[in-house]
Amino acid sequence: MTTSKLQVSANYQKWRKIKDQFTRYGVVAGGLGVIVAIVLIFFYLIYVVYPLFVSADAHELHQYKVPEASAGKTLFLTSEEQNEVGVRFTAQGKAVFFAVDTGAVLTTESIGVPEGATITSFAVGSPAKGYVVYGLDNGTVIVARHKYRITYPNDKRLITPQLEFPLGKEALQIDPQGQAIIDVAFRANESGSTFAARTSDYRIVLTNFFKEESLFADEESMERIDVTLDFNAINLEYLLLDKEQRNLYLATKNGDLSLFNISDKQHPELTQHRKILNVGEQLTSLVFLTGELSLLAGDNKGFVSQWSLVRDAMNHYSLQKLRVFKVSDLPVIAIDAEQRRKGFVVVDAEGVASVYHSTAERQLLKAKVTTAVPELLVMAPRANAFLLQDNQGMIQVWAVDNEHPEVSIKSIWQEVWYESYPQPDYIWQSSSSSNDFEPKYSLTPLVFGTLKAAFYALLLAVPLAIMGAIYTAYFMAAPLRRIVKPSIETMEALPTVILGFLAGLWLAPYIEEHLMSVFSILLVLPVAVLLFAFAWHQLPEKISSKIPEGYDAALLIPVILLATFFAYSISAPLEALFFKGNIIAWFNDELGIGYDQRNSLVVGLAMGFAVIPTIFSITEDAIFSVPKHLTVGSLALGATPWQTMTRVVLLTASPGIFSAVMIGLGRAVGETMIVLMATGNTPVMDLSVFQGMRTLSANIAVEMPESEVDSTHYRVLFLAALVLFSFTFVFNTLAELIRQHLREKYSSL
Repeated sequence: MTTSKLQVSANYQKWRKIKDQFTRYGVVAGGLGVIVAIVLIFFYLIYVVYPLFVSADAHELHQYKVPEASAGKTLFLTSEEQNEVGVRFTAQGKAVFFAVDTGAVLTTESIGVPEGATITSFAVGSPAKGYVVYGLDNGTVIVARHKYRITYPNDKRLITPQLEFPLGKEALQIDPQGQAIIDVAFRANESGSTFAARTSDYRIVLTNFFKEESLFADEESMERIDVTLDFNAINLEYLLLDKEQRNLYLATKNGDLSLFNISDKQHPELTQHRKILNVGEQLTSLVFLTGELSLLAGDNKGFVSQWSLVRDAMNHYSLQKLRVFKVSDLPVIAIDAEQRRKGFVVVDAEGVASVYHSTAERQLLKAKVTTAVPELLVMAPRANAFLLQDNQGMIQVWAVDNEHPEVSIKSIWQEVWYESYPQPDYIWQSSSSSNDFEPKYSLTPLVFGTLKAAFYALLLAVPLAIMGAIYTAYFMAAPLRRIVKPSIETMEALPTVILGFLAGLWLAPYIEEHLMSVFSILLVLPVAVLLFAFAWHQLPEKISSKIPEGYDAALLIPVILLATFFAYSISAPLEALFFKGNIIAWFNDELGIGYDQRNSLVVGLAMGFAVIPTIFSITEDAIFSVPKHLTVGSLALGATPWQTMTRVVLLTASPGIFSAVMIGLGRAVGETMIVLMATGNTPVMDLSVFQGMRTLSANIAVEMPESEVDSTHYRVLFLAALVLFSFTFVFNTLAELIRQHLREKYSSL
């Protein structure tokens, strides 16, 4: 019998050892798996984000003689969308279409210059739409448009170039006096067309064609307005008209720039006249940046400056220099802007081409592309190539790999002066309905919003959770503790989407309607509790001793309810007495503090409610786990319970309390659904408790489904995730180091 028991005991110990080893290896494997998963997530984020900071790359694809050089000097050179067919418009009024890869001529079309007339000027009407305009010596112009028809015979793409005349093949009379058109600018849209021209007798004539609808018939007639500007155009070199046909820019070689507002075509108004270059500098190139809200001015000192109309607080517009790029020590020969992004390519007198992005203020590429003197430079429609013609009659075609030019350290973390903004600012705005939109990828307002939301949440959660945990673990009676602690921990099981839903649809409107009640409660409740505590200590011991020790906090429940009801009752009279009956309007009128319905106050209450159980539970466990001999020893030496708590228990439990706060901070920083539904998601940087915010996590949740995979927007969202990941990792690491320091410091107690 004894042998049998020993055998059973040996088998049990053997089986127990196997289970212990299995559990140990399982825990180790699980821990290593978590570490490996975190490391893999980190490196995957790096893998997705890394291309944002890679510089552009370029290499030469083709080089050949100018196609059909006998057709005349090249005035304009460009290619179509697929970069397979190019076209050059010549001084003889020819449009020579050629294969971009070989230079072989595909077809040559004539502009149709009237007999006896001579071409005296040329301008590009709109690169994206393909408009060009020729000015003639008899005061007339011809508008042409190059288009491309794509077909797929035998499943092979075939691009057929076409030349159209949207305003007719007949030359349009622009100058009634018949003087030669020396410079011309043209823009067209659905509502009409506008020409601005400089004549040989130095006049600036403005002609607008617009559609006039009949009131009694479904017919449209083309009407025109002719105006001569009061402007001396003797030294004029550059004439630019924006696509909205509102602003006309006139510039001289010395950098004197005049701006006419031509919104009212019959009464153009000179609104600006200023110098855009320093003394001794000369303007060598002046073009629009895509969107045509800004000008790019190149000079003979190798600088390119960006100028834009900026509106001040008085709603007045003025031309301001947003930024300057040092391109070279030699003169800038040509600048061409991308058609879809805020980038541009520039070439200097030595044939060195550089690619920049204006918003990111970033040089992406610099390469020697020709040994001759450059004459013409154009970026392909998709910005994946550029064409350059030099003075030796050669055309170079270069491929450009430039996927993510919009991002730089400055554009992400520093203030940027965006177009149409009065001053540099931190802005997040990743998309717009306009193709000319300037993406704004500043993560600073998102980080600010994340910290702001966490701050207001912890402002509520930390005092309530820690104080509640202290009382529950140290002063509360055990039977009551067994009810309170699980009840608070159950709060953590509430889905945050439910909390966010309630905060956004119920709490936010309620607080807006009863804001004075909220402030009254915040003032009245602490006073009521302190008065009750004072009164309780003044009661005779015969009465106070009837409440069992550890249950006295239950008496606060009716006190809190009554104080809340009292504060709610007096809020309306107080609001009428001190705030003219509307505290929100009073804040706005008297202090200039606006109020958003979904704001930091709502987020602080909702997210604080979600974070309280985490901090409470860990803090309560840390305090309750303090060895009893420390408490008993302190009391035995004559310390009061409160002295024992503050000088022994809290110090011993401080590593756990600190961990609780840091875990609560991590929970608040990473929270998504509450801030997504209760903040308004406005990426503003405002410390006001009445303003909303947008956090990193909410921004990822909102915009990731809309982003195109591998786009700049997509990768910037992953960068936001990497920032959030790094933020959490750094703070948790620091928290662990501080916790270990506190544990070593107070381990001797």
